[in-house]
Amino acid sequence: MIKIYDMNEVRDQDIFLRHDAVKDVSQPVAEIIRRVRAEGDAALYHYAREFDKVELSALAVTEQELDEALSAEEPEFLAVLEQAAKNIRAYHAKQKRQSFIMEEKEGVILGQKIMPLGRVGIYVPGGTAAYPSTVLMNAIPAHIAGVGEIVMVTPPGKDGKVNPAILAAAKIAGVTQIYKVGGAQAIAALAYGTESIPQVDKIVGPGNAYVAEAKKQVFGQVNIDMIAGPSEVLVIADGKSNPAFVAADLLSQAEHDKMASAVLVTESRELAQAVAQELERQIPLLEREEIARASIDCNGKIIVSPNLEQAIDVANRIAPEHLELCVDSPFDYLSQIQNAGSIFLGRWNPEPMGDYFAGPNHTLPTSGTARFYSPLSVDDFIKKSQFSYYTRPALEKEYRQVSLFAKKEGLTAHARAVDIRFDEKEAGK
Repeated sequence: MIKIYDMNEVRDQDIFLRHDAVKDVSQPVAEIIRRVRAEGDAALYHYAREFDKVELSALAVTEQELDEALSAEEPEFLAVLEQAAKNIRAYHAKQKRQSFIMEEKEGVILGQKIMPLGRVGIYVPGGTAAYPSTVLMNAIPAHIAGVGEIVMVTPPGKDGKVNPAILAAAKIAGVTQIYKVGGAQAIAALAYGTESIPQVDKIVGPGNAYVAEAKKQVFGQVNIDMIAGPSEVLVIADGKSNPAFVAADLLSQAEHDKMASAVLVTESRELAQAVAQELERQIPLLEREEIARASIDCNGKIIVSPNLEQAIDVANRIAPEHLELCVDSPFDYLSQIQNAGSIFLGRWNPEPMGDYFAGPNHTLPTSGTARFYSPLSVDDFIKKSQFSYYTRPALEKEYRQVSLFAKKEGLTAHARAVDIRFDEKEAGK
């Protein structure tokens, strides 16, 4: 049963999201990474046998397998994938940056050059569920950014094949290479390269605790998007909200993982009680009942606040991955939301619209990191170089100031590098 708290009585530690303790997997992950670096493909085949219980004859997904996957999928679902991809492309196309040049002072040219990353790796989870949506959300922004190679890794099934929905999404999203590798070993392969899998510049995509730990350990060798924790949703709802809708929205995230967090903040105690009852009614109806039950009982909560403004304050302190604002005139409150991964406005915009179809990205900061992280975007797949150019007259106007600055820091060789150009003795050499 979900817990209900009165905000006037609740302690700070009860407001913030709490997840069940995650087992420390740093040592086994370090060993997996070491072995992949040392043995390459041989280690990947070994871990496929040990973890995936499959004997692979090859790591790469062939064009024939891609074609078979497309043939296996229902035309109706392929049409949905295509439309979702179209929506995601339209949204992310607006994020594309442009290089710029400044010529505001005579003889001085400054600028910034925007360049796509050369090769990126996308991790797509397998296991308890298949996530073609993850493929679209990670590959499409990379494609828009102009990334040359998009390398996808995902665990194979016990039949040695990849889920056809994932392959269909990869084809639609513009993935260039696909490999049947999962877990920490897949992250290691992307970070360091093997005989089959090329080394990438950046790794993106969610995964379990082993994947998250592996991304943490290879960071610096490659870039990563973020360390994703269990999924979260926080719903701010007023007393006019439909309790069945609110409960369903909470359960849409609770079914992800036993450690997922679902939180309702409302100024209506009547709604709080009604939603608690609705959760008890709806949980037994779910296919993933056991997971949702554990999530709601261990990490779910309802907080009753005096008013909507204080409810928003709670949301900003929690900084949730997903934030639903189920109130009248939600745009009136949008400016007050400071910390959230993705914001869903209104009573008719449930969080799954963002997971699959609307267009904004669903790879989002978790565990309070929305205070300083942003959703995955085209920006994650570019790099920037800055450039500058000075003529002799332009440098002559400013070199004394630079020299003084350098000497103030005790870096006299810095100062000399500008001074020497206007030293008559040195300039004549």
